[in-house]
Amino acid sequence: MSRLAALTIETAPETARPQLEAVQKQIGRLPNFFATLANSAAAAEGHLALTGALAKGSLPAATRERIALAVAQVNGCGYCLSAHTFFGKAAAKLDDAEITANRNGASNDPFADAAVRFAATVARERGHVDDADVAAVRAAGYSDAQIVEIVVHVAANTFTNYLNEVAGTVIDFPQVDLQQAA
Repeated sequence: MSRLAALTIETAPETARPQLEAVQKQIGRLPNFFATLANSAAAAEGHLALTGALAKGSLPAATRERIALAVAQVNGCGYCLSAHTFFGKAAAKLDDAEITANRNGASNDPFADAAVRFAATVARERGHVDDADVAAVRAAGYSDAQIVEIVVHVAANTFTNYLNEVAGTVIDFPQVDLQQAA
């Protein structure tokens, strides 16, 4: 049971309703994360603005999902792990082997592997990475702008992980076992 209210479009603050309607239109329903996020219209607006801006960045959607999976595993967020497994398969067309690799902080795609490894390190080390970590992702072909985007994706996903864990958000996606990856 959720510790924070899961609102509907009708019960959300009026200023949050347009964002929730847009999410519902895009996804086809209102996931519990957004229903919880809607308790703060400012938080909903900020999160959606950030993720919308990042979607226009240079990292492909599949890499963004890979990072979300790695960060959810590091942070132990069952809700986000379940949601991003669903979206990773449905939208980014990731297969089970790739999702397992992502959850383990890696990728079967050589180029994406550097980004996922770096993202997992950033999450695990709370940003305190070594020069060698930055050099490795740069040597793989990522620009400084892309490295910044990877870090911001880690931060954005950490936010959703933390909010879902604090709220005890009820998982409304096919549930994934958090302990599956090692």
